[in-house]
Amino acid sequence: MDKNPAALGFHMPAEWERHEATWIGWPHNRTDWPGKMEPIHWVYAEIVRKIAPGEIVRVIAEPAAQTRAKRTLGRAGVDLRRIEFCDFPTNRGWTRDFGPIFVKKVADPREVAIVRFRFTGWARYPDWQKDDAVPPRAAKMLGLRPLPARIGRKDLVLEGGAIDVNGCGTVLTTEECLLHPTVQVRNPGFGRKEIEKALRDNLGITNVLWLGSGICGDDTHGHVDDICRFVNPHTVVLCHATDPGDENYRPLEANRERLQDMRLESGSKIEVVLLPMPAPLHLDGGRLPASYANFYVANSAVIVPTFNDPNDRVALGILSELFHDRPVVGIHAVDLVLGFGTLHCLTQQQPRCDP
Repeated sequence: MDKNPAALGFHMPAEWERHEATWIGWPHNRTDWPGKMEPIHWVYAEIVRKIAPGEIVRVIAEPAAQTRAKRTLGRAGVDLRRIEFCDFPTNRGWTRDFGPIFVKKVADPREVAIVRFRFTGWARYPDWQKDDAVPPRAAKMLGLRPLPARIGRKDLVLEGGAIDVNGCGTVLTTEECLLHPTVQVRNPGFGRKEIEKALRDNLGITNVLWLGSGICGDDTHGHVDDICRFVNPHTVVLCHATDPGDENYRPLEANRERLQDMRLESGSKIEVVLLPMPAPLHLDGGRLPASYANFYVANSAVIVPTFNDPNDRVALGILSELFHDRPVVGIHAVDLVLGFGTLHCLTQQQPRCDP
């Protein structure tokens, strides 16, 4: 049997490490944002406009969508010389979850590869086959080595939004997403021990930290990138609700209590900084997963979803105190979150090959 990525010396870098590019899928599936595609295109343009000054933006789009994207991006003032279009068919645009997940070789940072995790529509939606084919297409386009991800003798299903790494050996995830026995089960028949081994083998990490549940309204069933994120190797921001009557209050408090007892790969305690939640947003009577934790760390800026909420300014201030090497900017995300995700869900970083 072939060696796994960790045995070959690869690990997943932290998001704040330097990127060669950011990948993003241009929106085209109207069922994600019914009646909202026009404003969604302009939000995407603003996302790209903030990212492109610091790195290449690789936009996944078929030819018809490329024409629309070029026109919108050009009108928004994006330097199109910083954009590379990738002609891959997709079902949706949630690139964090189906896009290529990159790893670097520890002993030779010039070598970057793609770990071939599988994607099955969050074990919820039936149309995912085009999305699942994107990582091998990306590997072929870039001339990078595709590394099969296994759990036992099977392919490992894992979405990028289900994990967050500090680049030093620790990964955060949730039991709700990866261990629930009956709801949206990604890897049936495998428990905690097997999942932990698969994460170690395929991400090159040594330390798995399990939070409990995600936030209400998250149709991924518990992605960690809506609740808790590393901002440096020893610090996380953790969402918290102040109203005990809020349906998110208890799950978020339970996660805070867990973090108090957790340790990093070095054995040291984790510094936890609390990040507020915006006031609840709803669609057709159901709560939407609006969260400031769904920020994305690009080379040129940390882009943060905002929701026309008084806590927008608070969240931006907290993150500005934590990221000193790049500006923290807000992106209006009230329309985006109607599709049950925002900035981090839409983007995927490609680490730079260091000389």
